[in-house]
Amino acid sequence: PGESKTQISLEIDPTTFIFKGYAFHLRIKPKNNKNLLVGVGTYAMDFPNALVNLNKNNADMGWDVRLNQGYGLFGEYHFTEVNKKWFLGSQLALQQYEIGKELSSGISTYTNILLMATGGYTLQPFKLPLYFKFWGGVGYTAKVSGENTVGSEEYNIAPVLLFGALHVGYTFN
Repeated sequence: PGESKTQISLEIDPTTFIFKGYAFHLRIKPKNNKNLLVGVGTYAMDFPNALVNLNKNNADMGWDVRLNQGYGLFGEYHFTEVNKKWFLGSQLALQQYEIGKELSSGISTYTNILLMATGGYTLQPFKLPLYFKFWGGVGYTAKVSGENTVGSEEYNIAPVLLFGALHVGYTFN
């Protein structure tokens, strides 16, 4: 039941709103497929210092970093069925960052690409089609345009990125 039709889910990442941002994701489960989920998303947020400091080359150097706009394509394979239990996934994204530095004037922007492998667990604790998706991933990122310097100081863009999130979603039947 329900697998003979395409299903649409909407997801948000509530943490991004805490950091002056947003995250909205549209997911589609193709009809006659109980394991595959594909989608698109857009997101933004100010990076907390703890996240900036994960890169030791930028740690405690006064960087202000905002993921100003991200656009991503997503794919997930759920081992039992979509939006239930364990899954593996991938993300391909284009992201624009805005960086500034304490005690420096000026702001710079740069754009990068991100290719990330993800995995996680989806919990659907209610009879409603509301779910909680915990995931983490490791990705490769590279600058494709713009400047990652403010004044004479360079913001280090690490090629490997670790990230995790909690998405809250709802599937429309």
